[in-house]
Amino acid sequence: MTEKRYGYVRVSSRDQNEARQILVMQEFGIEKTDIYLDKQSGKDFDRPQY
Repeated sequence: MTEKRYGYVRVSSRDQNEARQILVMQEFGIEKTDIYLDKQSGKDFDRPQY
């Protein structure tokens, strides 16, 4: 049985690019469909994808 791996990417602003984080996760074998992304400030924990 293989374990299922998920990824979570968060960038603080809409201007920041999440591509590098996603690329590294894919290099570790996490499929793009299993990577969740939030573009929100870290000031609170209101993060829908988390």
